[in-house]
Amino acid sequence: MSLRFEILKTLGDGQFHSGAQLGTALGVSRTAVWKHLQALGGLGLDIFAVPGKGYRLAHPLELLQRDTVVNALTADSRALLSGLEIHPQLTSTNSYLSGKAGAHLPSGYACLSEYQSAGRGRRGRAWVSPFAANVYLSLLWRFTMSPASLSGLGLVSGVAVARALHQAGLRDIGLKWPNDVIWNGRKLAGTLLEMSCESYGPLCVVIGIGLNIRMPAPAGEHIDQAWVDLETALSKAVSRNAMAGLLLHHLLLALHRFQTTGLAPFIDEWRQWDIVTGKTIRLQLPNETLTGIAKGVDRNGALLLQSSGIISSHMAGEVSVRM
Repeated sequence: MSLRFEILKTLGDGQFHSGAQLGTALGVSRTAVWKHLQALGGLGLDIFAVPGKGYRLAHPLELLQRDTVVNALTADSRALLSGLEIHPQLTSTNSYLSGKAGAHLPSGYACLSEYQSAGRGRRGRAWVSPFAANVYLSLLWRFTMSPASLSGLGLVSGVAVARALHQAGLRDIGLKWPNDVIWNGRKLAGTLLEMSCESYGPLCVVIGIGLNIRMPAPAGEHIDQAWVDLETALSKAVSRNAMAGLLLHHLLLALHRFQTTGLAPFIDEWRQWDIVTGKTIRLQLPNETLTGIAKGVDRNGALLLQSSGIISSHMAGEVSVRM
């Protein structure tokens, strides 16, 4: 990937570059350049080849820069960040940090990737992750709280993403329990929480965020639900570095407050973003499907569902809104 990444850095300006120029700059033959460009098509990139001009990307690329992302943080959130890695390619940012959790990475350690070859959403779904098009962010956090006390963490992560998008100028944001971010009925972002326990140590949670920034149409064809990207929603270009910084800023501050105060300070804000309460929904559980009226969430973040006059609470499940 390293040589291909160098080619992408050159093509990232959106201008034409000949195979000879690319080969000379990278110390390889024109044939080698062509082979690498063919492989890059598998990352979801549109590369044009024009005789006499060379190669050009359909759109300029804004590659992630560590200093730019960190500079988007405030002094408070920067103090909570213990480390940040940026990778050209990972299977998934969550898998990467989860695999390193046992290496005693400190709380507040984050990673970003330009591309995920096996990005994951909730309930085992694939998360479509074309190269340098969106934000794929994961953050490791260590909690001294009991597992039961972390039941509302999904709601907190959703609130953090909503705050970042609101600060970026987006309105009409909605949260679908427990942590999907919706805009005008289409999914814009989602979070994935994965927990691990260490013997006689704190709980380790990896929070992954996927946010669509500029989803290429061919890549979007592989998404099995209505979706939208941020540039469409805002009707303007969006900096991936700026959004990565905003997401990281709000997530760091939200986790720090949650660790100190629990879910209570986030409940009212969650209810302001909630788009499910009062609607007829279908709740998919591991062994059954329930239908009823959503009645909001309780103080622990559980979904309240009214069915046949009885209100039940649920800590997990997949919600779909019945039309």
